[in-house]
Amino acid sequence: MILTVTINPLLERRYLYKQVSFNHHNRGAKIILAAGGKGINVSRQLKHLDTESLIMTFTGGTNGKVFADVLRDEGLKFATVKTKDETRDAALIIDESTQKYTYCFGNNPVISEHESDEFKVKLDKMIQNCDIVVFSGSSPSPLADDIFSFGINKANQYDKISVCDTYGSHLKYCIDAQPTILHNNIEEVEKSLNIGLTDESKKLSFLTELYGKGIKQAYITNGEENSYACNFDYHYLIESFNINAVDSTGSGDAFTAGIIYGLNNNLTFEQSLQFAASLGALNSLSLEVCSVNKSDAFATASKILLKPIGKKIKTIDV
Repeated sequence: MILTVTINPLLERRYLYKQVSFNHHNRGAKIILAAGGKGINVSRQLKHLDTESLIMTFTGGTNGKVFADVLRDEGLKFATVKTKDETRDAALIIDESTQKYTYCFGNNPVISEHESDEFKVKLDKMIQNCDIVVFSGSSPSPLADDIFSFGINKANQYDKISVCDTYGSHLKYCIDAQPTILHNNIEEVEKSLNIGLTDESKKLSFLTELYGKGIKQAYITNGEENSYACNFDYHYLIESFNINAVDSTGSGDAFTAGIIYGLNNNLTFEQSLQFAASLGALNSLSLEVCSVNKSDAFATASKILLKPIGKKIKTIDV
């Protein structure tokens, strides 16, 4: 079983207008409710790859009830811990004539010590019953900051594969907990760890440092720019893929889903990396988040160029 863990889910209200006029009343929007949060996006993309997962998350208040209904409507399996505070929400205003959009986010919920402890107790039990556990997204408040590092430690204790894709001040503690796999956006890493990854040598040094800390695979992606990865101490450059992006929201989550799919289906590291990169690129072609078709992703994967950097793995034909 694949378990995705999201501690700061998002109820998204999308308002689609044929045209948006600023400083005027805009009426007649088509309104769509969507469930967001990085781990939720990963589970959605896995579903489009014919791969089942279970979501673990917080929900609270009216927003939380609506959020749960949206997950049910999507056919996504989930388990929740209730919070006193409302699940955060956001309004997404979309101008269909220009394909331009803007997000307006609400406040994060404040997680209590009791709620955090209850989450950890349930998380411990669920990790014991999964094969791969994915920790994705931001932390909503200080008392939730140690949930991901707690979960990574439990995954190591129970000999499970853990994947971490988070940002913020708690990223350092997640790295120290030694997830099996780490994925981050370069800008998020720089801000979270207060470091500069301004050139290739610094990016490669950072990957080497992660391997030295016990992280077996690491991926640092950079939107439409070149990205980097390591498999143990072997480094790779993923060349940027020319595409007319509409909205990159969720592209990192689609990438993470591709890595998980590769693990779950015994793809080679290179095959998984190409597949993940193709999912991330194709996701940016639409305002729909993490809904890329599997056959389209495999067709595009062969166009993703990987370049080994430094020492190379020797392959032998037998």
